Amino acid sequence: MNEITITRNNELIDPLLHVWSWEIPVYLFLGGLVAGMMIIAGYFLYTGRNKKSKSSSSFIPFVSFALLSLGMIALFLDLENKLYVWRLYTTFEITSPMSWGSWILLLIYPILIVGMIIGLPDKYIEKYSFLRSIRTFFVTKTSRVKALGMLYILFGVMLGMYTGVLLSSMGARPLWSTSILWVLFLSSGISGGAALVHMITKDKYESDLLLKADNIFLSIELVVIIMMLVSLVSTSEVHMNAAMLLISGEYAIRFWVLVVGLGILVPLIIQILTVNNIVKHIVIAPIMVILGGLALRFIIVAAGQLSHW
Repeated sequence: MNEITITRNNELIDPLLHVWSWEIPVYLFLGGLVAGMMIIAGYFLYTGRNKKSKSSSSFIPFVSFALLSLGMIALFLDLENKLYVWRLYTTFEITSPMSWGSWILLLIYPILIVGMIIGLPDKYIEKYSFLRSIRTFFVTKTSRVKALGMLYILFGVMLGMYTGVLLSSMGARPLWSTSILWVLFLSSGISGGAALVHMITKDKYESDLLLKADNIFLSIELVVIIMMLVSLVSTSEVHMNAAMLLISGEYAIRFWVLVVGLGILVPLIIQILTVNNIVKHIVIAPIMVILGGLALRFIIVAAGQLSHW
């Protein structure tokens, strides 16, 4: 994919129609979610939580593999020349974000597979000697598990950064042309990953830890959003006009309600009350965080298409 199919025939389409171009926002969302979960799994692997029977490090690789594959399918559907996608893997262009992303995604799969093998129940491992050998190689030495955890964190950060860099590299769209967009997408991905894991894990320690951590991630995401808007407003008139699409323009209501309000502030308040034992843990808060991350990608992609020089 030389270019994302952002506009059709270089024409600006009615903003309400952009939401139906779902492939790229979904790809960016799932990529960010997987990035967040990989960072979390990496931390748990590095700290030895994989030895616990209910640790989320045992199922995160499986969920990440499935979600990343769905994201790749969404990306593939957006490609104009689908038969030539293999050419991305015959060369490496150091100045191309798409080339970096393609190779990062390619390398993530074997890392996830190793994590899946480590997390498989013993009854499946015992049937296949090569799976048993791979697991034995890692689990017999703590240093190897820690090294795997560091790989998870490293590639999780790279994947999360890439989802923002992919858009920010397109200077023709002022809303995307900001050096802080990758920070926003990375922090949002980590927050969404933490919300998903603490919602489904059966390990109470990890659930409580990620609940508290997600409050930090949500706060960081909110600060980054403010910084990005201030940065855009403080530069050129073109960038200020792009920022106004989110602040008071066509996407303002959706942005402030779906992303900032329901996606960050409301779940943050609920989770702060939960951490302080004022209210019981309810599943709606992490669901709102995840849906807020999805709304963020849709709105940023759609609004970016309307911003222009």
